[in-house]
Amino acid sequence: MTLKVVVVGAGIVGTACAFHAAAAGMDVTVVDRGPVGAGTTSRGEGNVLVSDKEPGPELALARLSRTLWEEAGRELGPDRLEFEPKGGLVVASTAEGLAALGEFAARQEAAGVRVEPVDRVRDLEPHLAPDVPGGVHYPQDAQVQPVLAAAALLGAAVRRGVRFHAGEVVGAETGSGGGITGVRTGAGDVLPADAVVNAAGTWGGEVGRRLGAPVEVLPRRGFVLVTEPLPPMVRHKVYSADYVANVASSDAGLETSCVVEGTRGGTILIGASRERVGFDTRMNTAVVRRLAAQACRLFPFLRAVHLMRVYRGFRPYCPDHLPVIGPDPRVPGVVHACGHEGAGIGLAPATGALVTAHLLGRPWRGADPAAHTGLLPDRLLSSGGAHR
Repeated sequence: MTLKVVVVGAGIVGTACAFHAAAAGMDVTVVDRGPVGAGTTSRGEGNVLVSDKEPGPELALARLSRTLWEEAGRELGPDRLEFEPKGGLVVASTAEGLAALGEFAARQEAAGVRVEPVDRVRDLEPHLAPDVPGGVHYPQDAQVQPVLAAAALLGAAVRRGVRFHAGEVVGAETGSGGGITGVRTGAGDVLPADAVVNAAGTWGGEVGRRLGAPVEVLPRRGFVLVTEPLPPMVRHKVYSADYVANVASSDAGLETSCVVEGTRGGTILIGASRERVGFDTRMNTAVVRRLAAQACRLFPFLRAVHLMRVYRGFRPYCPDHLPVIGPDPRVPGVVHACGHEGAGIGLAPATGALVTAHLLGRPWRGADPAAHTGLLPDRLLSSGGAHR
């Protein structure tokens, strides 16, 4: 019998789950209360990074995902995703910071990441400030346009028979043994399912609760600045070494670290900020000023550039900084795929592949078995007790 799967969420992770499940021959319905990619996906920069992850489950997931993004680009067409293998450049502001960055890069290299220490960073980025002492080049870092990528993945899935249902999931239907048999929407529709994938991003905690399987996924607000279109000025994704520490921090207060990169349209994106303020969407001009000042210190030419707009959104944050991926033991048939924080766009294809492998009842075996052996969904299920 064909497995009936309902994917809750039409963001980048949900569409990747639908893409892979449809390719495996499953009967898939994607349900979302809004258009494709309208939530956190539309507020992201499109990072596909290995450079910011410590060796461990998330880095393994990122390496697998980087391969799958490239495969998706070949299948769908790189222009459909705006897939750009531009590489990343992580820079330090002090000699001490450069030494710490080198140690971090060495650990990543031992885990299979390609790293290239750089003394003359202006050979790679001519417009960097002249006092930057050095950095590390990560040639595997890449970028996609998030909403285009989500739409392309869902479009390919629809061509394989996937249906899109507009509505908000308000509850679960369960059988006599407690297993999932479908979901209910706010309009009163019942979507039958043998399995339900919780790919609701920042709202993954609430959707999990409605399915009887709550997980601790919290919003973490971030701002991104967008400049006027310019000639090509920034060649790579460039960020300061303290970005890695800020990503891993559990502090609730405001943290900012400089991230600068160009787009195909000529605009320059400037981030990144993180603060836990619930779902507060208000503008904070102090954050904008701080991000702009950090970017101008890194790239002095930005002082003469006009800021065109600022957008903000919420990353799905988990206290232990690992995404929640895998089956929930409390409600058979519920599979989580949420809580990726700011890495969801980069990690989406591997998440979809692993969820699909679980639904098929077999482990994932990617193109590089030596790198991915043992990458099973239950091993990537976040280890925090609140998630189980």
